[in-house]
Amino acid sequence: MSVLTVNLAENSYDIIIEQGALPSLGERCAALGLSGRAAVISNPTVAALYGRVVLNSLETAGFSAVLINIPDGEEYKNPATLNRVYDDLLAAGVDRSSFIVALGGGVVGDLAGYAAATWLRGIPFVQVPTTLLSQVDSSVGGKTGIDHPQGKNLIGAFYQPRLVLIDVATLATLDPRQFRAGLAEVIKYGAIIDRPFFEYLETNMAGILAMEPETLTTIIRRSCELKAQVVELDEKESGLRAILNYGHTLGHAFEALSGYSGLVHGEAVAIGMALAAQVSVSRGLCSRDEADRIVALIKRCGLSVAVPAFDRQKLLDALAADKKVKSGSITFICNSGIGMYALSKHTPEELLGLSGLEA
Repeated sequence: MSVLTVNLAENSYDIIIEQGALPSLGERCAALGLSGRAAVISNPTVAALYGRVVLNSLETAGFSAVLINIPDGEEYKNPATLNRVYDDLLAAGVDRSSFIVALGGGVVGDLAGYAAATWLRGIPFVQVPTTLLSQVDSSVGGKTGIDHPQGKNLIGAFYQPRLVLIDVATLATLDPRQFRAGLAEVIKYGAIIDRPFFEYLETNMAGILAMEPETLTTIIRRSCELKAQVVELDEKESGLRAILNYGHTLGHAFEALSGYSGLVHGEAVAIGMALAAQVSVSRGLCSRDEADRIVALIKRCGLSVAVPAFDRQKLLDALAADKKVKSGSITFICNSGIGMYALSKHTPEELLGLSGLEA
Protein backbone atom coordinates (compact mmCIF):
# COMPACT_ATOMS: atom_id res chain seq x y z
CA MET A 1 0.00 0.00 0.00
CA SER A 2 1.14 3.52 -0.87
CA VAL A 3 -0.15 6.57 0.97
CA LEU A 4 0.38 10.10 -0.32
CA THR A 5 -0.83 13.24 1.40
CA VAL A 6 -2.02 16.29 -0.51
CA ASN A 7 -1.04 19.10 1.85
CA LEU A 8 -3.63 21.87 1.61
CA ALA A 9 -3.91 23.06 5.23
CA GLU A 10 -7.48 22.38 6.40
CA ASN A 11 -8.28 20.81 3.00
CA SER A 12 -5.52 18.18 3.20
CA TYR A 13 -6.31 14.55 2.43
CA ASP A 14 -4.67 11.22 1.70
CA ILE A 15 -4.42 9.29 -1.55
CA ILE A 16 -4.31 5.55 -0.83
CA ILE A 17 -3.06 3.29 -3.64
CA GLU A 18 -3.48 -0.42 -3.06
CA GLN A 19 -4.41 -3.66 -4.80
CA GLY A 20 -7.76 -4.79 -3.39
CA ALA A 21 -8.52 -1.57 -1.50
CA LEU A 22 -12.29 -1.39 -2.08
CA PRO A 23 -13.40 -3.52 0.91
CA SER A 24 -11.59 -1.11 3.26
CA LEU A 25 -13.61 1.92 2.14
CA GLY A 26 -16.13 1.85 4.99
CA GLU A 27 -13.59 1.64 7.80
CA ARG A 28 -11.51 4.39 6.19
CA CYS A 29 -14.57 6.67 5.97
CA ALA A 30 -15.37 5.95 9.61
CA ALA A 31 -11.78 6.77 10.58
CA LEU A 32 -12.21 10.17 8.92
CA GLY A 33 -15.18 10.90 11.16
CA LEU A 34 -17.70 10.81 8.33
CA SER A 35 -21.23 9.97 9.40
CA GLY A 36 -24.84 9.62 8.34
CA ARG A 37 -26.00 8.36 4.97
CA ALA A 38 -23.49 7.53 2.26
CA ALA A 39 -24.73 8.27 -1.27
CA VAL A 40 -22.66 6.24 -3.74
CA ILE A 41 -22.82 7.87 -7.17
CA SER A 42 -21.75 5.55 -9.98
CA ASN A 43 -22.85 4.32 -13.41
CA PRO A 44 -24.48 0.99 -14.31
CA THR A 45 -21.26 -0.53 -15.69
CA VAL A 46 -19.11 0.20 -12.64
CA ALA A 47 -21.93 -0.42 -10.16
CA ALA A 48 -22.49 -3.91 -11.59
CA LEU A 49 -18.83 -4.72 -10.96
CA TYR A 50 -18.09 -2.98 -7.67
CA GLY A 51 -21.27 -1.49 -6.28
CA ARG A 52 -22.08 -4.37 -3.95
CA VAL A 53 -18.54 -4.48 -2.52
CA VAL A 54 -18.63 -0.75 -1.79
CA LEU A 55 -22.14 -0.77 -0.32
CA ASN A 56 -21.32 -3.78 1.88
CA SER A 57 -18.14 -2.11 3.10
CA LEU A 58 -19.99 1.09 4.02
CA GLU A 59 -22.87 -0.78 5.70
CA THR A 60 -20.48 -3.00 7.68
CA ALA A 61 -18.84 0.17 8.98
CA GLY A 62 -22.22 1.42 10.23
CA PHE A 63 -23.26 3.73 7.41
CA SER A 64 -26.65 3.74 5.74
CA ALA A 65 -25.73 3.51 2.05
CA VAL A 66 -27.71 4.21 -1.11
CA LEU A 67 -26.65 3.77 -4.76
CA ILE A 68 -27.37 6.49 -7.33
CA ASN A 69 -26.59 5.60 -10.94
CA ILE A 70 -25.99 8.12 -13.72
CA PRO A 71 -25.65 7.28 -17.43
CA ASP A 72 -22.19 6.34 -18.68
CA GLY A 73 -20.46 8.83 -20.97
CA GLU A 74 -19.09 12.38 -21.13
CA GLU A 75 -22.21 13.52 -22.98
CA TYR A 76 -24.16 12.97 -19.74
CA LYS A 77 -21.93 15.23 -17.64
CA ASN A 78 -24.47 17.99 -17.92
CA PRO A 79 -27.04 20.02 -15.93
CA ALA A 80 -29.88 17.57 -16.66
CA THR A 81 -27.98 14.65 -15.11
CA LEU A 82 -26.91 16.80 -12.17
CA ASN A 83 -30.51 17.78 -11.47
CA ARG A 84 -31.54 14.11 -11.48
CA VAL A 85 -28.80 13.46 -8.92
CA TYR A 86 -30.16 16.27 -6.75
CA ASP A 87 -33.60 14.66 -6.97
CA ASP A 88 -32.17 11.31 -5.87
CA LEU A 89 -30.21 12.89 -3.00
CA LEU A 90 -33.37 14.56 -1.78
CA ALA A 91 -35.40 11.35 -2.08
CA ALA A 92 -32.70 9.41 -0.18
CA GLY A 93 -32.67 11.87 2.71
CA VAL A 94 -29.07 12.95 2.19
CA ASP A 95 -28.60 15.79 4.65
CA ARG A 96 -25.69 17.88 5.93
CA SER A 97 -24.49 15.04 8.14
CA SER A 98 -24.17 12.74 5.11
CA PHE A 99 -21.49 12.31 2.46
CA ILE A 100 -21.07 11.29 -1.17
CA VAL A 101 -18.84 8.56 -2.63
CA ALA A 102 -17.83 8.93 -6.28
CA LEU A 103 -17.36 5.39 -7.63
CA GLY A 104 -16.25 5.41 -11.24
CA GLY A 105 -14.23 7.32 -13.78
CA GLY A 106 -13.75 10.98 -14.50
CA VAL A 107 -17.35 11.74 -15.46
CA VAL A 108 -18.67 10.23 -12.21
CA GLY A 109 -15.97 11.91 -10.13
CA ASP A 110 -16.43 15.35 -11.67
CA LEU A 111 -20.23 15.31 -11.46
CA ALA A 112 -20.44 13.67 -8.03
CA GLY A 113 -17.85 16.08 -6.67
CA TYR A 114 -19.79 19.06 -7.99
CA ALA A 115 -22.99 17.64 -6.51
CA ALA A 116 -21.19 17.37 -3.16
CA ALA A 117 -19.87 20.93 -3.47
CA THR A 118 -23.33 22.36 -4.12
CA TRP A 119 -25.79 20.09 -2.28
CA LEU A 120 -26.90 21.92 0.88
CA ARG A 121 -23.98 24.32 0.22
CA GLY A 122 -21.47 21.50 0.48
CA ILE A 123 -21.17 18.06 2.05
CA PRO A 124 -18.06 15.82 2.24
CA PHE A 125 -17.17 13.43 -0.55
CA VAL A 126 -14.75 10.61 -1.21
CA GLN A 127 -13.20 9.74 -4.56
CA VAL A 128 -13.00 6.04 -5.52
CA PRO A 129 -11.66 6.21 -9.10
CA THR A 130 -11.90 3.04 -11.20
CA THR A 131 -10.32 4.16 -14.49
CA LEU A 132 -6.68 4.90 -15.15
CA LEU A 133 -7.46 8.47 -16.21
CA SER A 134 -9.36 9.21 -13.02
CA GLN A 135 -6.75 7.49 -10.84
CA VAL A 136 -3.85 9.53 -12.22
CA ASP A 137 -5.59 12.82 -12.83
CA SER A 138 -9.21 13.80 -12.29
CA SER A 139 -9.70 12.33 -8.80
CA VAL A 140 -6.79 14.36 -7.40
CA GLY A 141 -6.87 18.11 -6.93
CA GLY A 142 -10.49 19.01 -6.27
CA LYS A 143 -11.62 20.09 -9.72
CA THR A 144 -15.32 19.27 -9.97
CA GLY A 145 -17.84 20.26 -12.59
CA ILE A 146 -20.06 19.61 -15.55
CA ASP A 147 -19.92 20.53 -19.23
CA HIS A 148 -21.76 23.22 -21.16
CA PRO A 149 -22.71 22.62 -24.81
CA GLN A 150 -20.19 25.27 -25.82
CA GLY A 151 -17.29 24.03 -23.72
CA LYS A 152 -15.97 21.40 -21.37
CA ASN A 153 -16.01 21.96 -17.59
CA LEU A 154 -17.28 25.54 -17.88
CA ILE A 155 -19.51 24.98 -14.82
CA GLY A 156 -17.74 23.82 -11.68
CA ALA A 157 -16.01 24.45 -8.39
CA PHE A 158 -12.76 23.69 -6.62
CA TYR A 159 -13.84 21.28 -3.88
CA GLN A 160 -11.37 18.87 -2.34
CA PRO A 161 -12.33 15.30 -1.42
CA ARG A 162 -11.79 13.95 2.07
CA LEU A 163 -10.02 10.86 0.68
CA VAL A 164 -8.96 9.32 -2.62
CA LEU A 165 -8.99 5.52 -2.51
CA ILE A 166 -7.36 3.91 -5.55
CA ASP A 167 -7.79 0.17 -6.01
CA VAL A 168 -5.38 -0.75 -8.80
CA ALA A 169 -7.20 -4.07 -9.24
CA THR A 170 -10.19 -2.27 -10.76
CA LEU A 171 -8.13 -1.64 -13.90
CA ALA A 172 -8.40 -5.37 -14.72
CA THR A 173 -12.03 -4.80 -15.78
CA LEU A 174 -11.41 -1.51 -17.58
CA ASP A 175 -12.24 -1.32 -21.28
CA PRO A 176 -8.94 -1.36 -23.23
CA ARG A 177 -9.88 1.84 -25.05
CA GLN A 178 -10.34 3.64 -21.74
CA PHE A 179 -7.07 2.24 -20.39
CA ARG A 180 -5.15 3.55 -23.41
CA ALA A 181 -6.90 6.90 -23.08
CA GLY A 182 -5.75 7.16 -19.46
CA LEU A 183 -2.15 6.77 -20.54
CA ALA A 184 -2.35 10.14 -22.29
CA GLU A 185 -2.60 11.86 -18.90
CA VAL A 186 0.33 9.78 -17.59
CA ILE A 187 2.52 10.84 -20.53
CA LYS A 188 1.55 14.46 -19.89
CA TYR A 189 3.36 14.49 -16.53
CA GLY A 190 6.57 13.21 -18.05
CA ALA A 191 6.42 15.57 -21.01
CA ILE A 192 6.12 18.77 -18.98
CA ILE A 193 7.42 18.04 -15.47
CA ASP A 194 9.55 14.92 -15.10
CA ARG A 195 11.95 13.78 -17.83
CA PRO A 196 13.11 10.67 -15.89
CA PHE A 197 9.45 9.61 -15.61
CA PHE A 198 9.02 10.10 -19.35
CA GLU A 199 12.05 7.90 -19.92
CA TYR A 200 10.64 5.31 -17.50
CA LEU A 201 7.49 5.20 -19.61
CA GLU A 202 9.54 4.74 -22.77
CA THR A 203 11.46 1.85 -21.20
CA ASN A 204 8.51 0.15 -19.49
CA MET A 205 5.64 0.64 -21.92
CA ALA A 206 5.45 -3.08 -22.68
CA GLY A 207 4.87 -3.87 -18.99
CA ILE A 208 2.34 -1.05 -18.72
CA LEU A 209 0.35 -2.34 -21.69
CA ALA A 210 0.55 -5.85 -20.21
CA MET A 211 -0.95 -4.30 -17.04
CA GLU A 212 1.74 -5.63 -14.72
CA PRO A 213 0.48 -4.69 -11.22
CA GLU A 214 3.80 -3.39 -9.91
CA THR A 215 4.39 -1.25 -12.99
CA LEU A 216 0.86 0.13 -12.89
CA THR A 217 1.24 1.00 -9.22
CA THR A 218 4.49 2.81 -10.02
CA ILE A 219 3.01 5.00 -12.76
CA ILE A 220 -0.14 5.75 -10.76
CA ARG A 221 1.84 6.73 -7.67
CA ARG A 222 4.28 8.93 -9.61
CA SER A 223 1.48 10.62 -11.52
CA CYS A 224 -0.36 11.36 -8.27
CA GLU A 225 2.85 12.64 -6.65
CA LEU A 226 3.49 15.04 -9.52
CA LYS A 227 -0.07 16.32 -9.60
CA ALA A 228 -0.15 16.73 -5.82
CA GLN A 229 3.05 18.77 -5.92
CA VAL A 230 1.49 21.18 -8.40
CA VAL A 231 -1.85 21.38 -6.59
CA GLU A 232 -0.14 22.10 -3.27
CA LEU A 233 1.52 25.14 -4.84
CA ASP A 234 -1.56 26.37 -6.68
CA GLU A 235 -4.80 24.82 -5.44
CA LYS A 236 -7.18 26.97 -7.48
CA GLU A 237 -5.24 27.37 -10.71
CA SER A 238 -4.22 30.98 -10.31
CA GLY A 239 -0.91 30.27 -12.03
CA LEU A 240 1.27 27.16 -11.97
CA ARG A 241 -1.55 24.59 -12.00
CA ALA A 242 -2.45 25.69 -15.52
CA ILE A 243 0.52 23.66 -16.78
CA LEU A 244 -1.56 20.51 -16.20
CA ASN A 245 -3.67 21.66 -19.15
CA TYR A 246 -0.91 20.58 -21.53
CA GLY A 247 -2.65 18.99 -24.50
CA HIS A 248 -6.05 20.02 -23.18
CA THR A 249 -6.68 23.33 -24.98
CA LEU A 250 -6.88 21.86 -28.46
CA GLY A 251 -7.96 18.49 -27.06
CA HIS A 252 -10.98 19.99 -25.32
CA ALA A 253 -11.91 21.83 -28.51
CA PHE A 254 -11.96 18.62 -30.55
CA GLU A 255 -13.81 16.85 -27.75
CA ALA A 256 -16.50 19.55 -27.81
CA LEU A 257 -16.74 19.42 -31.60
CA SER A 258 -17.32 15.67 -31.39
CA GLY A 259 -20.29 16.28 -29.11
CA TYR A 260 -18.41 14.57 -26.25
CA SER A 261 -19.13 11.21 -27.87
CA GLY A 262 -16.80 10.72 -30.85
CA LEU A 263 -13.61 11.04 -28.80
CA VAL A 264 -13.10 10.02 -25.19
CA HIS A 265 -11.19 12.56 -23.11
CA GLY A 266 -7.77 10.88 -23.17
CA GLU A 267 -7.95 10.39 -26.94
CA ALA A 268 -8.63 14.10 -27.39
CA VAL A 269 -5.75 14.96 -25.02
CA ALA A 270 -3.41 12.70 -27.01
CA ILE A 271 -4.19 14.65 -30.18
CA GLY A 272 -3.85 17.89 -28.22
CA MET A 273 -0.42 16.88 -26.88
CA ALA A 274 0.86 16.07 -30.37
CA LEU A 275 -0.34 19.48 -31.53
CA ALA A 276 1.15 21.16 -28.44
CA ALA A 277 4.49 19.54 -29.24
CA GLN A 278 4.23 20.99 -32.76
CA VAL A 279 3.46 24.44 -31.35
CA SER A 280 6.51 24.04 -29.10
CA VAL A 281 8.69 23.24 -32.14
CA SER A 282 7.23 26.19 -34.05
CA ARG A 283 8.15 28.50 -31.17
CA GLY A 284 11.68 27.11 -30.86
CA LEU A 285 11.03 25.62 -27.42
CA CYS A 286 11.51 22.00 -28.41
CA SER A 287 13.59 20.17 -30.99
CA ARG A 288 11.90 18.13 -33.68
CA ASP A 289 13.56 14.99 -32.30
CA GLU A 290 12.07 15.46 -28.83
CA ALA A 291 8.64 16.31 -30.23
CA ASP A 292 8.85 13.13 -32.27
CA ARG A 293 9.64 11.16 -29.08
CA ILE A 294 6.49 12.51 -27.45
CA VAL A 295 4.38 11.58 -30.46
CA ALA A 296 6.04 8.15 -30.70
CA LEU A 297 5.27 7.38 -27.05
CA ILE A 298 1.64 8.41 -27.54
CA LYS A 299 1.39 6.10 -30.54
CA ARG A 300 2.98 3.21 -28.61
CA CYS A 301 0.01 3.39 -26.25
CA GLY A 302 -2.26 2.67 -29.18
CA LEU A 303 -3.53 6.25 -29.31
CA SER A 304 -4.04 8.14 -32.54
CA VAL A 305 -2.64 11.61 -33.11
CA ALA A 306 -4.60 12.10 -36.33
CA VAL A 307 -6.57 15.34 -36.27
CA PRO A 308 -10.26 14.72 -36.94
CA ALA A 309 -11.99 16.64 -39.70
CA PHE A 310 -13.13 20.01 -38.43
CA ASP A 311 -14.86 23.18 -39.47
CA ARG A 312 -12.40 26.05 -39.05
CA GLN A 313 -14.88 28.53 -37.60
CA LYS A 314 -16.35 25.98 -35.18
CA LEU A 315 -12.85 25.14 -33.97
CA LEU A 316 -12.07 28.82 -33.46
CA ASP A 317 -15.34 29.25 -31.56
CA ALA A 318 -14.53 26.25 -29.35
CA LEU A 319 -11.06 27.67 -28.60
CA ALA A 320 -12.57 31.09 -27.83
CA ALA A 321 -14.80 29.43 -25.20
CA ASP A 322 -11.81 27.89 -23.40
CA LYS A 323 -11.60 28.77 -19.68
CA LYS A 324 -8.04 30.04 -20.14
CA VAL A 325 -9.01 32.79 -22.60
CA LYS A 326 -8.35 36.31 -21.31
CA SER A 327 -8.74 39.40 -23.47
CA GLY A 328 -8.95 37.24 -26.58
CA SER A 329 -5.74 35.30 -25.94
CA ILE A 330 -5.23 31.78 -24.62
CA THR A 331 -2.48 30.92 -22.16
CA PHE A 332 -1.14 27.90 -24.00
CA ILE A 333 1.01 25.23 -22.37
CA CYS A 334 4.05 24.16 -24.35
CA ASN A 335 6.75 21.60 -23.59
CA SER A 336 10.26 22.99 -23.33
CA GLY A 337 12.07 19.93 -24.59
CA ILE A 338 10.97 16.90 -22.56
CA GLY A 339 10.35 17.31 -18.84
CA MET A 340 9.88 21.07 -18.70
CA TYR A 341 7.07 23.44 -19.60
CA ALA A 342 6.73 26.93 -21.02
CA LEU A 343 3.74 29.27 -21.22
CA SER A 344 2.81 31.38 -24.21
CA LYS A 345 -0.16 33.53 -25.16
CA HIS A 346 -1.82 33.24 -28.53
CA THR A 347 -5.09 34.07 -30.20
CA PRO A 348 -7.06 31.07 -31.49
CA GLU A 349 -6.03 32.01 -35.05
CA GLU A 350 -2.35 32.05 -34.09
CA LEU A 351 -2.68 28.63 -32.43
CA LEU A 352 -4.05 27.10 -35.61
CA GLY A 353 -1.06 28.39 -37.55
CA LEU A 354 1.56 27.35 -34.98
CA SER A 355 0.09 23.86 -34.69
CA GLY A 356 0.14 23.32 -38.42
CA LEU A 357 -3.62 22.97 -38.67
CA GLU A 358 -3.74 25.48 -41.51
CA ALA A 359 -0.74 24.14 -43.42
